[in-house]
Amino acid sequence: MAAAGPEIERLISLLAKLPGMGPRSARRAALALLKRKDQLMSPLAAALAEAAERVRPCRICGALDTGEICAVCSDPSRDGTLLCVVEEVGAMWAMERGGSFRGRYHVLGGLLSALDGVGPSNLRLGSLVERVAEGAIREVVLALPATVDGQTTAHYVAERLGPTGIMVTSLARGVPVGGELDWLDDGTIAQALRARRPA
Repeated sequence: MAAAGPEIERLISLLAKLPGMGPRSARRAALALLKRKDQLMSPLAAALAEAAERVRPCRICGALDTGEICAVCSDPSRDGTLLCVVEEVGAMWAMERGGSFRGRYHVLGGLLSALDGVGPSNLRLGSLVERVAEGAIREVVLALPATVDGQTTAHYVAERLGPTGIMVTSLARGVPVGGELDWLDDGTIAQALRARRPA
C-alpha cells in the first residue's frame, strides 16, 4: 500500500530521476516542496515552465541559453580564435566559474563510447570541424574527462582536426593545487609525471 497519493508518488518518481537524487532524497525534496508551496513549489514550477519554454541550444556552440546565440558566443570581448571543446554544458559552466578562460566553447553533447553505442554521428563533431574550417580559430583546447571515453574522444577530435593544421591542446592533468601525494591515485601520479615541466 502506497504511503502517499498518486500525485505525490509521481512527484517523488520524477525527482528521483534527477542526477544525484535517489528515492530517499527525492522523498525529502518532495516533502520540503509540499510543506513550502508558496515559498518554494510555486516559484520552482514557474521557473521550470519558463525554462522549458525559453531555453534552447545555441546554434553556434550548443550551450544552453534563451537566445538563438548564447551569451558567450555573442560576447565581443571573448577571444574568437581560442575554442574550448567540452563534453556537456556542465563542463562549460565549470570552466566559466574559474574565470580564467576567455575564449569560446564547443559542446560535443557527449563522448564516443562503443559500449553505449555512441559514435561520431551522435556528437556535434561535424559542426566543430566546420567552425575550425572557417579559419578564424588558431587553437582548440580539449577539456574532456580523463576517462577512457574522454581520451578516446580527444584522440578522435585531434585526428579529425589534424588536416586543418591548427594547434590542438588538452588541459594539463596531474597533482591538484594543495594535493598531497599519499592521497592521490596511481593514474593521477602517473599522468603528473608524464606532464612534468621545468621547475
